[in-house]
Order: sequence, then C-alpha cells, then structure tokens
Amino acid sequence: MNSVGLCVPTLNAGTLWHEWLKRTALAADGFRVLVVDSCSIDGTAEAARDAGFETLEISRETFNHGATRHSALHHLSDCDIVVFLTQDALVADSEALFRLVSEFEDPKVGAAFGRQLPHLDATPIAAHARLFNYPASSRVVSQTDIPRLGIKTAFLSNSFAAYRRQALIEVGGFPDHVILSEDMVAGARLLKQGWKLAYNADACVYHSHNYSISEEFKRYFDIGAFHSQEAWLIEWLGSAEGEGLRFIRSEAKYLLKHAPLALPSALLRTFSKYVGYRLGRHERQLPTRLKKRLSMHARFWR
Repeated sequence: MNSVGLCVPTLNAGTLWHEWLKRTALAADGFRVLVVDSCSIDGTAEAARDAGFETLEISRETFNHGATRHSALHHLSDCDIVVFLTQDALVADSEALFRLVSEFEDPKVGAAFGRQLPHLDATPIAAHARLFNYPASSRVVSQTDIPRLGIKTAFLSNSFAAYRRQALIEVGGFPDHVILSEDMVAGARLLKQGWKLAYNADACVYHSHNYSISEEFKRYFDIGAFHSQEAWLIEWLGSAEGEGLRFIRSEAKYLLKHAPLALPSALLRTFSKYVGYRLGRHERQLPTRLKKRLSMHARFWR
C-alpha cells in the first residue's frame, strides 16, 4: 500500500477547526498529517498538536499558495501520495480520503480530486457553484480530452486533491509564486507529461463560500490576473470564457427552479465577475496600489 501524507495550510481556522480535526482524525487513520500554520493567533496550531497532528509554523509573509504547498511536498518526503485539504473543507465520511487515494491504483493517474458538496448554510448561488463544478459522475481525463473539455481538462481543487508525489515533483511541482490556482498549474504540468487526472465523485467533502458581490469581483480579478501571468495555460488548453457561458446558463436554470428571487443577485454577480476578470487580464497596465485594492489576495502584490 502506498504511504500517504495529508497537508493543510492554516491561518486562524476558526469555528470549523475542531470539527475539521475530529473528522480528519477518523478519515486519515494511518496517514501522516501535516498542518502548515501561518502564525495563527486563535489556537489553530495548538489544537492541531493536541489532536496528535504534526505542525509546521511559517510566517504569514512567506505564505504563497504554490510555494508553501511545494515545500510541503518535500517535507513529506516519506510519502508516495500527498493529499491537500483546506481548513474549511470537512470530509463527509470516514472513507472519503481512502476513496480518493484509491484512484492511484491506476499507475497512469498523477493526481485526483474529490467532490465538494455545499455546506448546510450555503446560499442557492453558492450551492449551484458546487453542483456545477463537482458533478455526481466520476471521470478520468488525459491530453486526448483537451479538444472536448478545453481548460476544464486541467481542473483540480486543492481544497480536496491528492497527488502522486514523485510524479508531481518531476514535472516541476507547484509554481513558486501564483495568486491562486496552483492546483491547475500542477494538473496541467502532469497532463503535459502524459499523466492522467481523476475525479472521484464518491469521495466527498463539504466546502463552499457565500461570497458577497464585492468578493466575487475580487476573486475573478485574481483569476484574470492568474490567466494573464500563466498565459501558456490559455494558449495550450483554450479560453475559459466558453466555460463561463455554460455556467451562466446552468445557474439561471437552477435558480429559476430553486430560488427565483436570487436571479437579480446572480445577474449582478455575473456582471461583477466579468468586469473583475477583464481587469485582471490587463493587470500589467494597472498600478500596484490599485491591484491591491481590487484583489482578494492583496499581499500577493507586495
């Protein structure tokens, strides 16, 4: 059996943390669990140690979505498979992690990710986003699926994903300095070298965000900036805008059925996301001070 490590980057994990620790302790039996904490002041690291998990504390200034996870890959050097979770993703049951790791029984799978279900407090808009991006059907993709799936071929989510450690390191690992979507870069690097990416719809976590319209704008500004800075992804896999249109149609249909009063908000959000994304694509023409105000990750623009 492959040895498995699990890494979770944390910063003031909050009220969900004790539930996260309890659920993960049950689901990760036999795994090496590493908590990489960015100097939390709410007892996050202490609670992890009390739960029996290994902790590594880093300064907030050194955290980066890609570089921190890449460092964790090397820290977990005795593990064949490394699972990444976020502090707000709760495993749905005690078998979720084992189901995800089972994808590596196929020697051609380089990475796998599981299904994200909306939290109980998710708004209809947040719930639809999870149902759209994480359907009930599993799949395995390779380079041959790019003409059909486009940029979606490299889709992964480090809120709940696992990697064949040595394979990922050999293709370059996670990027050193990205604003977000380090998982997509990792997935694309694996695809380029002939590895497959698996999606297991039976391995589930609860994970969703009730973003405000302003937060949606900032998030999509960051996505646009990422696509600008990692232009090779768009050149190789294709534009993300076609997928965006499919999402809009799906969201309208879902809200008409489940929450028609949310349609005006969804329309405003769509406009906000589009404007944010387009500004992000032109981030090189914007002053740093403005980018900090437009971004969800202002520290990135130091």
